[in-house]
Amino acid sequence: MMNYRRLTAFVSLFVLAQATPAIAQEAEDANQLTVGVGAGLLPSYSGSDDYNLTPGALVRGKLADFTFFSRGANLYVDAVRDDHGAGLDFELGPVVNLRSERHSRIKDPQVRALGKLDRAWEAGGWVGLAKSGVFTSAYDNLSARIVYLKDVGGAHKSYVISPAMEYGTPLSPTTYVGVSISADYVGKGFGQYYYDIDLAGSQASGLGVYAAAGDKAGFAKLNLGIVGAKSLSGDLRKGWAVFGLGGYGRMLGRYADSPLVKDAGDRNQWLGGLGLAYSF
Repeated sequence: MMNYRRLTAFVSLFVLAQATPAIAQEAEDANQLTVGVGAGLLPSYSGSDDYNLTPGALVRGKLADFTFFSRGANLYVDAVRDDHGAGLDFELGPVVNLRSERHSRIKDPQVRALGKLDRAWEAGGWVGLAKSGVFTSAYDNLSARIVYLKDVGGAHKSYVISPAMEYGTPLSPTTYVGVSISADYVGKGFGQYYYDIDLAGSQASGLGVYAAAGDKAGFAKLNLGIVGAKSLSGDLRKGWAVFGLGGYGRMLGRYADSPLVKDAGDRNQWLGGLGLAYSF
């Protein structure tokens, strides 16, 4: 399967899971590399109504038909060798992540009074299926995956499970568009660490005491994304390309009812960004 998916690794700058399909009239190389930089306007934390301009970088590559790629602070490895020419691609491998929620750049004074949180070092795995030649041409791509991450550094001491579906299609050899939908299912410790407020925190911040987020596991957020890419060199598979993206997230249930979101933030979350990448 021709890997236009490496092009939308730029979405990783903003934690949008986005797959890119293949478009090719020739065999794909077994070794590839894409690197890029960009910046996006992101919420200060998940549930915030304040936004920060955030820089980011990406890397995506292939070595001997084994793929690796970054998405934000996530690094994935697909341990299943690509099967060139196959319409169905099975994906499986490890993933590591650095989560920096409410660790720095907190604009809201009440949230800042709660104190900064430790970064969470997370590790886990992912599995997915991708099908090319679905709707518009032989080179569009529909994929589904699920990612499991567990805190291994002692911050939230819990887990996040993120199912996702993605569709992308080339409009020409120089233009690509894609859309995605995903959700975050979090454990009790995650909800307690990021969205509950104890008595001491309430007294320091003026926000109300809240303990419902850590009662049980549940879906914390729904995410929608769109991305576009335009080659500057005449071929998205090589040379320079520019990217633009947008996204919407919706905080859910008792996580949206936390004073961190309901009073100091907003359950509606928006993001946008631009970037530049080079493919070898």
